[in-house]
Amino acid sequence: MGREHHARHPRTRARLRAAAGSALLALLLLALAAAPASAGGRGHGGSGRGGGWPGEAARAVRAHEHARERVERLREADAPPTRIEGAERRRKALRSALWDRLRAGARDAADPVAVDPSGRQGHCPFGERSRPPELRAGPWTAPARRYWLSAGYAARGSRWAHRHTGQDFAVESGTPVYAVGAGVVRITTCGDGFGNQVLVRHADGYFTQYAHLSRIDVRRGQRVTAGQRIGLSGATGNVTGPHLHFEVRITPYAGSAVPPLPWLRRKEVQVSRTPVTS
Repeated sequence: MGREHHARHPRTRARLRAAAGSALLALLLLALAAAPASAGGRGHGGSGRGGGWPGEAARAVRAHEHARERVERLREADAPPTRIEGAERRRKALRSALWDRLRAGARDAADPVAVDPSGRQGHCPFGERSRPPELRAGPWTAPARRYWLSAGYAARGSRWAHRHTGQDFAVESGTPVYAVGAGVVRITTCGDGFGNQVLVRHADGYFTQYAHLSRIDVRRGQRVTAGQRIGLSGATGNVTGPHLHFEVRITPYAGSAVPPLPWLRRKEVQVSRTPVTS
C-alpha cells in the first residue's frame, strides 16, 4: 500500500525517505498542535479521547479534513492555481504522515489489512467475481438497497474500543452489498473484529470499507463501478447480529475514519433514516 520512490540508488532512496519522513512528521505535529483537542474519539478499534497516539490520530484526521475543506473553498472561489496547489500539497502531506503512522501500527498489531490484504492467508470466503451492473443509477449510490440504519458514527457501546467508526446498515444475512462508487479494490481480508471485509479506494483518495460480510465477491486489484456487488452481508467478526458496517477512511487503516453520511451527501447520495424496503 506504500507510495513509490523514484530514486534508483539505495542510499539515495534511504536519504530521501528519512528526509521526507522527518518533514512529514514535523508537519503533522504542527497540525496536531493547532487542532482542537476537545472532540471525541473514534471506535471499533479506532481512536480514543484524550492523549496518546489514538487521540493524536483523531486530531490528525480533523486536520486533514480542515485542509480538504480549504482546498474546496479555494476552488469554489476560483483562487490562483498556486494557492490551490499549495493547499493540496499540505493536505496530501497530512494524509501521508497519518498513513505511515497507522500502517506501522497496523503491522505491529498484525492487522489483516496490513499483513494479509488479499485474504489468501486467512482463507477468506470468496465467491465468483462480480460484474458491473447492467443498469447504472448514477456515479454514486448507497451500499445497500433494503436496510434501516442502526448504530451511527461516533456512537458509544460496549462492542467498540472507544466510539463507533462507521454507519451500520441493518440488513438480513445474505443481502447484496454494493460499491458506493467507482474505484479499485485494495483490501479483501478477514480474521479480526471486522470479519470478512472489503476496502475500495476511490478517485478522490478516500477508502470505503464494507465489513462483517458472509461472502466476498471481488478480488484485490479489481476495478468496480457504482452499484457493483462486492459481497453479501453477514455476521462475521465482532457482532451481535447480521448487518453491514460501512466506513469511510482517509487511509486503508483503522484510525482514519471520517463521518460517512456527510461524505455520501457530498456525493449527492441521500441515505434514508427510515427503513428502506425496496
